[in-house]
Amino acid sequence: MAILFACFATLVGHSIALNNGVGKVPPMGYDTFNAYGCDYNASSVLAQGEAMKRTGLVDAGYNIFILDDCYALKERNATGYMVADPKKFPNGIPALSKQMNDLGISLAAYGDNGYYTCAGYPGSYGHEMKDLETWHSWGMSYLKYDNCYIPADNITQENMFGRYTRMSDAIAAFAAKIHRPPFIFYLCEWGWQQPWIWGRRISQGWRIDGDIKPYWSAIASIIDQASFQYWASDFYGRNDMDILEVGNTGQGTPPGNLTYEESKTHFTAWALMKSPLIIGTDLTNATQETIDILGNRDLIKINQDPHVGESISPFRWGVNPDYVSNPDHPAEYWSGNSSYGVVFMIINSQNTEQTMFFNLTESWAIRAGRQYSVYDMWTHTYEGVAVWNLTFSLPPHGVRALLLNDAGPQPANLDGTCAFYYQCSV
Repeated sequence: MAILFACFATLVGHSIALNNGVGKVPPMGYDTFNAYGCDYNASSVLAQGEAMKRTGLVDAGYNIFILDDCYALKERNATGYMVADPKKFPNGIPALSKQMNDLGISLAAYGDNGYYTCAGYPGSYGHEMKDLETWHSWGMSYLKYDNCYIPADNITQENMFGRYTRMSDAIAAFAAKIHRPPFIFYLCEWGWQQPWIWGRRISQGWRIDGDIKPYWSAIASIIDQASFQYWASDFYGRNDMDILEVGNTGQGTPPGNLTYEESKTHFTAWALMKSPLIIGTDLTNATQETIDILGNRDLIKINQDPHVGESISPFRWGVNPDYVSNPDHPAEYWSGNSSYGVVFMIINSQNTEQTMFFNLTESWAIRAGRQYSVYDMWTHTYEGVAVWNLTFSLPPHGVRALLLNDAGPQPANLDGTCAFYYQCSV
């Protein structure tokens, strides 16, 4: 009984939600992993930063750059500190950090809560404070924290929550020591132990699945999973659906095959579900379509909404019965609130063109008896006024992202305020 009580006390000793003043809205930036794997250096990082600036993505809000795995030597120095690979960074990471700062971008850190990173470089377990000191000296204040080479000790016996809490506590202590805001902390835990339940206590975000791949099957599967976990996202803590694969058709690690429509759906879902928007493609050869997708300001402003932090949610599944998981056919009808109007995301999960239909009041955010102006967040145009319902066609794996605003009472000749006959009694 004493042991059970001690474990319970450990869990409830943490606040339900971590709000330490950082990470209110989802981060936007770049991660080296999907484009480069381990094959990157100071020159390639700077080239991506310059492309982010040149294409307007920095101005759109992409302002962090995560150096993912493989930036260090395989061994720590004699005093236990990590050492940046001098071949990859001949002038040192602080010099690169300054160059990126001049572009409006801050470097961000990657670490691992085991003995080694997933690629076999030094992990941070047992070196938390030293690694925070190192990253801070490199101009970093954001940490993506991975989950490989798990130590077998009493901390691990506390499970994932215990091991990730170790770094969360170190971040708080380090911030107090240097009198600066704490690192933004993202858990790359792969959804093993339901981080959407406990991640908010110790971090600003948590991965909900394994590593993304640049194929429609992977995108659809992640959307399907998010349809059951959307409720966990809000200010200061959110589901992380992983790095964007937009732009990796024919390139990347591995090379992808997403169509233009699939890439639009991918970005729409990530943006409206309030996932981090982290680019993972070589921007030096990006097409205008790729830049237009990544730079969609209408979707970005919903993702970065300063007044509404929650994700959109599904109101109807479409192909499947409601609340039934199917990684090939995720929920197709989604809606939610924003500072700018009622948001709708409609996805065609099928391999052929489909007619999509919904009643406006299937969304909790729509008022019966009203008509609504319709703004398309991909064409960036107003599409008229909707009364009661909307019908349109979508190409295979296509999407519509709509913003609806009240345009007054519905026409009087429609006689009544109930969109569905069973919603009212006479």
